[in-house]
Amino acid sequence: MAYLLEAQGAMLATISIPQPVYFPSAVSDPYARIFLLSHMRAYTSLAGHILGSHPQINGYYEMHLGYEDASALDRQLEAFRQGDVLKENSRYLFDKLLHNDYELKPEQLGVADIRILVSLAEPEHTIRSIVHLFRQKPDPDLYASPVEAAKYYIERLRALAEFCRTSGWPYCYFDAELLQRAPEMLLPRLTQWLALDTPLSARYEVFSQTGQARRGDTSGRVRSGRIDRAKTDYSHIAIPEAVLEGAREAYRECRARIVAGATDSVTL
Repeated sequence: MAYLLEAQGAMLATISIPQPVYFPSAVSDPYARIFLLSHMRAYTSLAGHILGSHPQINGYYEMHLGYEDASALDRQLEAFRQGDVLKENSRYLFDKLLHNDYELKPEQLGVADIRILVSLAEPEHTIRSIVHLFRQKPDPDLYASPVEAAKYYIERLRALAEFCRTSGWPYCYFDAELLQRAPEMLLPRLTQWLALDTPLSARYEVFSQTGQARRGDTSGRVRSGRIDRAKTDYSHIAIPEAVLEGAREAYRECRARIVAGATDSVTL
């Protein structure tokens, strides 16, 4: 596989790391924020556990919060404290936003330092994975339909592309598949983008809410504490060709726009 990546030494030397932006009305808690903007079934549980295992980062799961004003940061901190303990001398609180119901307006948060990650996964495997997930539920679910899963996927990609176009906030884009296929290439870039004191590791912790419903991936894979490079086969799930082609086109267009506007990007 050919990656559009330079040799690691030269590559790291060219990254432009955004400087913190300070607001006169900054919130009282001392934590900077990391937000991962993505969609369902894009290895985001894996990303959250890798990030949340770093000693400077608190948080690893989806909190199902929107961030449109500074009060959301208080809710985030309180939600985290209900199930987990803040790490001593830590710097960040992490959350991931995977649905259009939850908006991020970084300019309204009043926080001193926000680091944004944006990640997309290719459509065919993603849509099938969404369908597989929701077909496991005991009650019928909208996203058990390939048509509805593809609709969610397309609408989410378009919303992410629009956020990247209009927010004006620096962000780092990466192809989601890199987490599984080439973490040794991706993690050093994320380490530097987040200005961490020590490297991110492909080995991660299992936390109090790992694998729980509404907290991300509920499969046994996320509980292993390591990256499983085996790709799950969902080829038995059929997607109408016209639907799949629409998703492919949305992926090509939105990904190109997001990459073009990124401060830094790591791509396959």
